Amino acid sequence: MEGNAQETYYKMIPGSAINVLRSQRVLCGNDICPAVILIKDGKIKSILPDSALDLDAGETEKVVDVGSKLIIPGIVDCHVHVNEPGRTTWEGYWTATQAAAAGGVTTIVDMPLNSIPPTTTLENLREKIQAAEGKCFVDTAFWGGVVPGNHWELRPMIKAGVVGFKCFLIHSGVDEFPHVTDSDLHAALEQLKGTGSVLLFHAEQEIQPPSDEDVTTSDPCEYSTFLRSRPDTMEMEAIRTVTQLCLRYQVRCHIVHLSSAQALGLIQEARLAGAPLTVETTHHYLTFCAENIPPGATQFKCCPPIRGKANQEQLWSALKSGLIDMVVSDHSPCIPDLKTLQTGDFIRAWGGISSLQFGLSLFWTTASNKGFSVSDMVRLLCQKPAELCCLDNQKGSLSPGHDADLVIWDPDKEFEASIEYFIYFSKKYPNVLLLQKHNSIIFQVRDANIFHKNKLTPYLGCKLRGEIYATVVRGKIVYSQGSFSPQPLGKHLFITQPQANEEKSSFAS
Repeated sequence: MEGNAQETYYKMIPGSAINVLRSQRVLCGNDICPAVILIKDGKIKSILPDSALDLDAGETEKVVDVGSKLIIPGIVDCHVHVNEPGRTTWEGYWTATQAAAAGGVTTIVDMPLNSIPPTTTLENLREKIQAAEGKCFVDTAFWGGVVPGNHWELRPMIKAGVVGFKCFLIHSGVDEFPHVTDSDLHAALEQLKGTGSVLLFHAEQEIQPPSDEDVTTSDPCEYSTFLRSRPDTMEMEAIRTVTQLCLRYQVRCHIVHLSSAQALGLIQEARLAGAPLTVETTHHYLTFCAENIPPGATQFKCCPPIRGKANQEQLWSALKSGLIDMVVSDHSPCIPDLKTLQTGDFIRAWGGISSLQFGLSLFWTTASNKGFSVSDMVRLLCQKPAELCCLDNQKGSLSPGHDADLVIWDPDKEFEASIEYFIYFSKKYPNVLLLQKHNSIIFQVRDANIFHKNKLTPYLGCKLRGEIYATVVRGKIVYSQGSFSPQPLGKHLFITQPQANEEKSSFAS
C-alpha cells in the first residue's frame, strides 16, 4: 500500500485540483482513521470511511491516495506581519504566503503594521488590499488598527470586512502606529460595542524600572539586560487594564503573544467574572527559554521577551487546561541590519521573529512529547484562531461545507530548518552562527527550505518533527514537496460580523 501511495503521491501537481483524497490517517473529529475526503467546488462535500468509497473503474484515477500521510485541517495563523505595502524589503505577500503554504498554513490574517501606510483608515485598508492583489498563495484576511484619534474609522472598516482591530499600550516600534491612551481606548470600545468585532491588545505598559536594575549601565549584548528592561510587571499591568475594560464594555478582547505566565491568574479571574476575553501565545515562547540565549544572539529578540524555563512550563500547562486559547507565529521579520548583528546589541535590535513557515512542526516537536494529541493541536492552531476571526464557518476544521483547506504531512519525520547558500558574511554578522557547533566562517547547508524573504531566524539549524508534504487551499494544491502552484491561488477574506450592520463589503471576492 505504501509503495502505491508513494507513486500516486508524486503525481500531486501544484496548481491542480483534487476531487477525491484518500489516506489511512485522516483526523475525523478527535480520532485518526482511514477515510476518503470528497471535494466539490472547493468545499468538503463529505468524509467517508475508506471502505465506503464506491467508484467505477474509470473514476479510480481521480483518487489521490497519500498512503499513511496524516491529513488535518489547514493551519489558521491569525498573527502575521506581512509589511506590504511600504516595507517590502522586510517581507511581502508573495514570499510570506509561500512560506505559509510550505508550513501547512492555509489562512493568514495580516496585522495592521508594519506596512506603510498602516491599516488604520478605510483608505489605507483599500491600499493594502490592492497591494495584496494577485500575490497570495493562501487565503488572507486583514486586521485593522486602533491609534489615537481614529475611532471614527472603525465602523467603516468593519463594514469593509476587517476581522477586528489591534492596538498597542506601549510604543509599537514604528512611529506611524502610535500607542493608545486611556481616552483612545474608551472611544474605540464605544465604537465597537454591539458590532461583534474584537480588539487585540499588545499588552505591555511602561513602568518605573527598579533603581538597582538600571539597564543603561548593563551590557546590552547580554540577553539578561534586555529581559530586565521588559519585566513581567509590564505585562501584568497592561493585562489588568485590558480585563477591566473587557468587563466594563463587554466587547470581545484578545491578548496577543502572552509571554508572562504571571498574568494567567488575572485572565482566569476576568473570565470567571464574565469577560469575553481570549489569549494567544507564540511558538517562540514555547520553544526557547532565556537561560539558553547566547550573548549577542539578537535573532532571539522579540517583545514581550522570551522568559525563563519555569515560565515556559506554566505556559504549556495553561495550553493544556484551555486557559490559553491558541498558538500563533507572530511572524515579524525585518532586514538583517535591523537585528544589529554586527554589535549584538539587544536593546537596539529590532524585536521580531520569523517563523510563519515552521509553526506546525515547531508546536508538534514539543507538544507530542507533552501529551498533546493531534486533535489538541488542531484546536490550538486551527479551530480557535478561526473562531477568533469569525472564520470558523469556513476554516479550521475538516467538516462538510467547510473550505477544503488541508495539510498532508508526516508527523513522525524529522527535518532541519535550513537555507541553501554559504553564510559567507559571518565576519560581518558573527552571531548568526552562534547556534552551530563550530563558529566557522563558512556554513554549508544541504538544501533550501526557508521561503521567508529574509532567512534570519532563531530556528535556523533546529531539528523539527513533522514534515509537510502538501498543502491544499479550497481543493487546489498550492504546495507540494518544495514546489508551489504556478500562480497564487489564495483569495482575500472579508468578514460580515454577526452583529454588525448588514451592509456588504465593497471588497468581497
